[in-house]
Amino acid sequence: MSSRAGTRSRLVVDERTRQALDRLGNASARVRIALVAPGGYGKTALLDEIRADDVTVVDDAHLLDDAALRPLLNERRVVVAYRPWPRSQVLSELARTGTVLSLHPFTKDQVREYLPGANRAVVDFVHAQTGGVPRFVERLGATTEVTADMIAAFRHDIEWLDADMQKFLLAAEAGVGLRLDLLSGLLGKDVDAVSDLIEEGRATGLLAEDGTLHPIVAQAVAALSRTERRIAVRQRLAELQLERGGPVLELVQPLLGNGGLPAAVLQAAAREALPVDPALSARLLSAAAGGGTPEPEVAARWATAAAMSGDLDAALRLADQVISGSETPHRRTAAEVAAVALAHRGQLARSTELFRWASTPYAQAFAGIGLIGTGRLVTENPPQPPTLLGGAADLMLRGIQQSVTGAETAALSTLVRASGLLEPAGGAVLLPDSPAALAALVAVHCGEPGVAESVLDRAVETGTGGVLMAVRHRLLQAWLHMQRGNLAVAREYLMAVRGAFEPRDWIFAVALEVGIARRNSDLATLRRTWEQACEAVLRHPVDLFSFLPLGEFAAAAARLRDQDRLQPHLTEAAEVLRQLGNPPLWATTLHWSLLHAAIIDEHPERAEQHAAALAENRSHNRYCAIISSAAESWLDVVAGKVDADQVEEAARGLHATGQWWDAARLAGQAAIRTSDRQAMVRLLDCARLLQGRPATTRRTPDNEVSVVVEDTGKLSDREREVAQLVLEGMTYKQVGDRLFISAKTVEHHMARMRQRLGSTSRSDLLAQLRQIVGG
Repeated sequence: MSSRAGTRSRLVVDERTRQALDRLGNASARVRIALVAPGGYGKTALLDEIRADDVTVVDDAHLLDDAALRPLLNERRVVVAYRPWPRSQVLSELARTGTVLSLHPFTKDQVREYLPGANRAVVDFVHAQTGGVPRFVERLGATTEVTADMIAAFRHDIEWLDADMQKFLLAAEAGVGLRLDLLSGLLGKDVDAVSDLIEEGRATGLLAEDGTLHPIVAQAVAALSRTERRIAVRQRLAELQLERGGPVLELVQPLLGNGGLPAAVLQAAAREALPVDPALSARLLSAAAGGGTPEPEVAARWATAAAMSGDLDAALRLADQVISGSETPHRRTAAEVAAVALAHRGQLARSTELFRWASTPYAQAFAGIGLIGTGRLVTENPPQPPTLLGGAADLMLRGIQQSVTGAETAALSTLVRASGLLEPAGGAVLLPDSPAALAALVAVHCGEPGVAESVLDRAVETGTGGVLMAVRHRLLQAWLHMQRGNLAVAREYLMAVRGAFEPRDWIFAVALEVGIARRNSDLATLRRTWEQACEAVLRHPVDLFSFLPLGEFAAAAARLRDQDRLQPHLTEAAEVLRQLGNPPLWATTLHWSLLHAAIIDEHPERAEQHAAALAENRSHNRYCAIISSAAESWLDVVAGKVDADQVEEAARGLHATGQWWDAARLAGQAAIRTSDRQAMVRLLDCARLLQGRPATTRRTPDNEVSVVVEDTGKLSDREREVAQLVLEGMTYKQVGDRLFISAKTVEHHMARMRQRLGSTSRSDLLAQLRQIVGG
């Protein structure tokens, strides 16, 4: 084999082949060698190595007839090279009386030998693309990119083939190289003739032994074949496959947009695409409609695909066309799709009406969840079909029923089981809400953040509910981090799903913005985000499953002195709870949020009312007891009565329920309100530990100025914390709120740093601090 520039100029052959060639040097020896291999395997290059004058050398012997080949049987020293197809009686006889050398594709080691200096990545790429066929390795060279020039080099290999072989290569490029039934229909040949054609294809070297094209050859066949012929082959194969009830998606997908495909083929491809690529399914169904008004069946399927891909506008439009049309079995499917879309848009009441109208088993279960979510208790459980979705829908309804009847532990277990049951379905189901999201909400409301984290992680990993549920799962993960005080992580999760939110996701996203800003004492961001919060609440009617953002908005409204705009929605929430019998699980967390809103608003009477409501459920379960105890501690602290033992116990209880930020806040606020210095240090240490920060090593009151550090330019850990927050633009009060110290103490820290660093002005101090702490 001749070598191109940059490759070695000698052959790469195995030891047996090398020994056979060496025997040609012995002029007295009788030698008959048959080199058998597909095209491109190096036969000609081996013949070029033969230097003996008394040896008869014949290349491409498969092109000669038996009459021309028969004299070779009388030759004493002969080397004949030919492809394994077409078969020849003379060549077979020659092979029986001589040595047969079958050439094989290069191994990776041989590719490495042929391409000296090529690294492992290059060798792997070249071998994968070429299948080790020497001619193709030579064409590709040491590279990790297939260029247009490399593809063009295959033009001669393909164009000299007859029409049937070119059609067969196009079928192989479409992935049906060994489907004799399809090839027989495509080529109009019987199975024996098709088998011969496949053997001929292998002999060209373009096909691997398993009948597939080598990747670089597949690219060349697709690029160099006439477009109309490629389309015609795939169309015919798709029709044949559809007649046999086989998959057609891979055949149809490359042709999408070219037109000409039968509607039945497109619809079949859409059904295949729906579980794995709903957006592609929607495009296929759009093509099947041909630009006109789709039939009800097509429209219902199209609406389903659109909803699963996140295009709720298209889903609602198509579903409405079917629902408002004449009576067909597809109206109920369309109603289910519309109900799911409206649930994601926060219209739970309207969604529930449509589910009830659809009246399918799944729809009835989801309608029951919606009824409870809007304040109407449901005790019936419609029978479900024995499917993954049927089982999950049944468990979801039972779990929500248990959550409002006082069986919180059972509710959480039921919803977690529902989530696990639906995991194998991944994104192939259309859900108004996922069992994982409902389980996480229940877990947060009953102080089980570990369960919420686990079930959400699994839902994200398995893609439960597809793209429609992906954002909701991520936002709930962010919520857990916000509760724990991991505000930077919560923001990262929030930023990762930025986009055009549906109203149900938007209300959680805005609540996260508000909650993070409030916890950061970032009043500017809080004010800027508040208008979005008010709009989000207007767009999303109150339901049981939106209590978390509603509670966060209540605290923000109190901080901004804008409670009147939120009050009607809080009244609706109270009515939902009343209609459900004030279930402790859902009432406790909302009262806890409203307690804080009243404290921020400096309205002790209202705060005491919420504390009393929490106390009513104190004996219900451990979580209710912890929250009630924490509420009492907060009221005592605000009133200036600090019992360090009581505060620490309450704070640690909150921490155990996942509310790390609230826990640290309680301990910190108690610390700055007590006059007992020993208690203050103890509570500050408790606050730091609950935040995941180390406790102080020096038992000095935090309102004293930090000990001077001898080396100029060095800051204590506390000073670094203060400096970093000031450089982020916080006021002294905001820094104090974050670190559980007074604004006066922050001012003392700044004065001490200015004195130590010898700063002549505030701007000079800030410039030096930026150099020191990297701000």
